Amino acid sequence: MKSKIFVYLIICSLLVVTGCESDKEFLTEKPRTFFTLENAFSTPAQVDAVLISCYRLTRQNQVISSNTSRILNGLGTDVLDVPELRIGTTFSDYARLNPTHGDYNTIFNKYYDIISKANTALYAAELENIAWGSDQEKNYAIAQAKFFRGYAYRSLGMLFGGVPIVDAIITYPKLDFVRSSTIETYQFAIDDLESSVQYLPEKSTQPGRIVKGAAQHFLVELYIAMGIEAEEEGKSGESMYDKALQIANQLIDGGTYSLMTERFGTRKDQVSNWSGTADVYWDLFQEGNVNYQDGNKESIWAYQIDFTAYLSEDSQSKIEYPRDYVPLLRLVEGMTGEGDDVGGRGVCFAAPTMHVRDGVWEGKYNKDNRNAEHNIWRNFKYNDPTHPKFGEPYPWSEYYKTDYNRSMVYPIHAKVTTDPGTWTGLQQGENRSNLFRDEYAVRLAETILLRAEIYYRKGQLQNAANDINLIRSRAKAEYMVTAVDVNLDLILDERIRELYIEEDRWHTLLRMRGTVAVDRIRKYAFWPFTRTSLTWDFNKWPIPQGAIDRNIDAVLEQNPGWTQF
Repeated sequence: MKSKIFVYLIICSLLVVTGCESDKEFLTEKPRTFFTLENAFSTPAQVDAVLISCYRLTRQNQVISSNTSRILNGLGTDVLDVPELRIGTTFSDYARLNPTHGDYNTIFNKYYDIISKANTALYAAELENIAWGSDQEKNYAIAQAKFFRGYAYRSLGMLFGGVPIVDAIITYPKLDFVRSSTIETYQFAIDDLESSVQYLPEKSTQPGRIVKGAAQHFLVELYIAMGIEAEEEGKSGESMYDKALQIANQLIDGGTYSLMTERFGTRKDQVSNWSGTADVYWDLFQEGNVNYQDGNKESIWAYQIDFTAYLSEDSQSKIEYPRDYVPLLRLVEGMTGEGDDVGGRGVCFAAPTMHVRDGVWEGKYNKDNRNAEHNIWRNFKYNDPTHPKFGEPYPWSEYYKTDYNRSMVYPIHAKVTTDPGTWTGLQQGENRSNLFRDEYAVRLAETILLRAEIYYRKGQLQNAANDINLIRSRAKAEYMVTAVDVNLDLILDERIRELYIEEDRWHTLLRMRGTVAVDRIRKYAFWPFTRTSLTWDFNKWPIPQGAIDRNIDAVLEQNPGWTQF
């Protein structure tokens, strides 16, 4: 027993001596039950998981049903507003819109969330313990991260102007951010996207993954924006427009992408069950047709929606367009239900302005396949079996007989719903609230309209008209525009005809600076109170007041037009 005690004391003494010699090592934490920046990443798959979160956040912002996606699509602009019964959720009452408004803060923070994830991926990709299979694999991971960071700063610059540049992980409380200029913000985005282009593939076998064309598209947009900013400062934007044109030509004429001009895809031999007609524009929005890998040479980048994933693990893998954008036809006399003949279970969170419904199609612009019945549903019938006019056409004079009705009843763009008899998920309990097709993030038609804008800004009006007519020819439009027709209003209207619900409308209007946004809003906003409450000019959203207030060790300047609050 004594001998055991003696041995025990010797061991303890040795431990004390050893401990005294290596206190620093002993006190250094080596956590094995939670992740830190140092131990969270050990494989390329873990880096890719962070990149996938960038894809997820971007998809969530842009297409997953939320007030954010509706705002970015143009809520409160010349294209969208809300019905009277949702008037409290409008984004167009300037008696309520000020720097403290929560939607500005939400959108501002969501883009910084993407930046944070991208910075994490860039940090992790360079860790020495990551065993990349090849330089190509590593470079592609870095290129995707830089793409998303550049994309986020592109968005922040267009919406908010110059913002703080965060180019690395921040591991300590920081309360002294300073704003870069708008041009510096754009330049940072350009640098990231140009860096990514050289390592992004021309094509991908995996739908939804970033390819070179997506970065090129946003570079075109950014160089146009840089040219506009230069002109705002009294300088020439010509060199920026030339750079934008160079990249646009590479993308449009490079041979990888082309406008779809012939029927294609899953329903190429079918017609719309709604109208008995169809065309190639209608094909673009059919389930199974959206990805480049589906044979759609016009699709540059698409957000991925998968019904199987929705059922098993990804509850966000859906597009709630029928809920968001389909009218409340059941609330008018003689109409009932939530079925195929009314576009699904419409809840009408956002409604097209009268300019979208009718204005862009007036006069010589009327005859256009994008305005045909299979692409915009207008001919509804009384569908209440108890109504004496059951089965007869429902006149629009009845729909619009009150302002209340007019705000919630309108034609249905076929791209926000699906044909009678073609709903996915009814067998599994779905109720015509959701679509389960992929959705465009970038489509070549938009790049062509960007090139038309470049030509307009360079004064080459016939070239601009030629590009617009590429789109109009595909639509079998009767009227082809001429150089005399070309101005910003024509370009913005053509974007509505082609890209309604697809484009980031607020980005488009605000990046044009000047009074383009407020002029269009005052002219085409749905509600009179928008015009009466918008008593000042702005071409940038306000920096959220919360971001300004939290930044106690430096001043974040507010944008012009919003300093009176």
